[in-house]
Amino acid sequence: MSTAATSQDFDFLIGRWKVRHRRLKERLRGCEDWEYFEGRCHMWPLMNGLGNVDDNVLELPGGTYRATALRTFDPATRQWAIWWVDGRNPHRLEPPVVGGFADGVGEFQCNDELRGQPIRVRFRWTATDSGRPHWQQAFSADGGRTWEANWEMDFERLAEAA
Repeated sequence: MSTAATSQDFDFLIGRWKVRHRRLKERLRGCEDWEYFEGRCHMWPLMNGLGNVDDNVLELPGGTYRATALRTFDPATRQWAIWWVDGRNPHRLEPPVVGGFADGVGEFQCNDELRGQPIRVRFRWTATDSGRPHWQQAFSADGGRTWEANWEMDFERLAEAA
């Protein structure tokens, strides 16, 4: 059963989370060497539910940094746009991935570049109703015919402070 995207699609992510990251060391180069690190995420709604933002702490082996995801919902198109801002390069706003949720899976895509070459980027959210959501990023160098998953995050809710 398919469901249309709504402005409540990301409500599962509201709050504070411990995040376990798994990321390929090199992307679209046949690399199979993953690095593992921890992080934290705090997400809250904006614009009466038509948007949300999260503040992320990423504890990479080479040093900790912060990043932000900004998501907005367009009721006319019933699609979400998601922007990522990396604290190590805060003036570069990544192109937004655009999409929505159907059958419990959120999929969002855009065109971007990697090392000067055009790529397709995909974000996918799964297990959003489990209390332990999962996010995956994948890149495609062939217009979306094949995908290389290169970053995964598993979320565990933190207890709210009293």
